[in-house]
Amino acid sequence: MHLSRPTLGAFALIVSVALAGCASGSPSVVPSDSAIPSPSAESSIAASEAASIEPSAVASEPTESLPPFACTPSVTIASTTDRAQITDVRVGTHEGYDRVVFEFASGLPDAVIEGVLPPLYADPSGIEMDVAGSAFLRVTMHGASKLSPEGGLTYSGSTNLEPAFDRLAQLIEGGDFEAVSTWYLGLNGAGCFRVLTLPEPSRLVIDIEH
Repeated sequence: MHLSRPTLGAFALIVSVALAGCASGSPSVVPSDSAIPSPSAESSIAASEAASIEPSAVASEPTESLPPFACTPSVTIASTTDRAQITDVRVGTHEGYDRVVFEFASGLPDAVIEGVLPPLYADPSGIEMDVAGSAFLRVTMHGASKLSPEGGLTYSGSTNLEPAFDRLAQLIEGGDFEAVSTWYLGLNGAGCFRVLTLPEPSRLVIDIEH
């Protein structure tokens, strides 16, 4: 099913990136030199610890007029505000790709989306995390938090989502410390993804190709 499709806006940064194995695209950011690795062993997490998502659920962001998927290992997004308060985290599935959306109260944080190999660590404890999937993305957002400077929460939803999607096995928070927010995407196999940003409200969107 498909929900509403808001327009991208006059200044939506659209960048195509990917995990491994496809031809390189031409993103407007500089990718890292190394390809994203795909581990052979699959980590797992108990289903009782994760919020389950129906396969038909979709995130309400645009699904038309999107750039193609490409294959480069990482992407960096520049901030548009000193502090980006996280107000929502959601996942969805569409024909051909799964989607992760981070929504902010005002502006975007500095963000790096990159492929990583386990072990995966929580921040700041350094405790090793079990994340479902056989390939992994880490999202590190500097200047972002679900904790307000006053000590309240601007996002109180689940920080551990385990949807039954084709590619996205799990989305889990790796840390929220000193305005650095870390999340891991556990994927069913390596493949391509793209990143785009959307205004009003400010959103960071990650699409994972099926």
